[in-house]
Amino acid sequence: MPRSELLGQRLIAPSILSADFGRLGSQVDEVLDAGARVIHVDVMDGHFVPPITFGALAVSAIADQVHAAGAIIDVHLMIERPERHVAEFATAGADNITFHVEATPHLNYALQTIKELGASAGAAVCPGTPGHALSAVCEQGLDVALCMTVNPGWGAQKLIPATLDKLERMRAALPEHVALEADGGIHADTVRACVDAGASLLVTGSAVFGSPDPAAAYVEIAEAAGIPPRR
Repeated sequence: MPRSELLGQRLIAPSILSADFGRLGSQVDEVLDAGARVIHVDVMDGHFVPPITFGALAVSAIADQVHAAGAIIDVHLMIERPERHVAEFATAGADNITFHVEATPHLNYALQTIKELGASAGAAVCPGTPGHALSAVCEQGLDVALCMTVNPGWGAQKLIPATLDKLERMRAALPEHVALEADGGIHADTVRACVDAGASLLVTGSAVFGSPDPAAAYVEIAEAAGIPPRR
């Protein structure tokens, strides 16, 4: 299925931030076999957010198996000056690359660079940043608007309730073709509220890969979000 078609659907995006890296390939296969069509990769640099995670090598390590399953890799750059690094992630196999508006003064340049590399482009806002901060890039080919529903940088946080109202405002203001992504604190008990607020791309990390059975956890969250099982 074309990437643009996938991004137009309601999707759960398991984040490998919470995966067991000793079993990364097998855990990714588990959720792909369960129906996942987006794998989320959280990249952190120790500057924009305190933790350091991984780089383009993590993308290249899973790219072939994700693409063979008809799925896409959704890279979320929580790094300073992301425009300097997007090429290596696109080359590694990223299908969508999202950067933070708080992390660069060159929003349009960052977005256009991603598009020129052949990936779809997303822009993200932290909980304290108004959603209208994305207005500068909405008409420049933006494909995904990401609303952090927790403060970025750590897994297993609780969803911030006020971000649900923010999701509603963002969905109302965004062009119809732009997918609205919610990221943080999403599990079987919170995912429906995010869907009802207008989000269609739903990132979940520890609720899936922190579970003894990632595939079953994925299915439970997908069902709670109203996503029909894949045949």
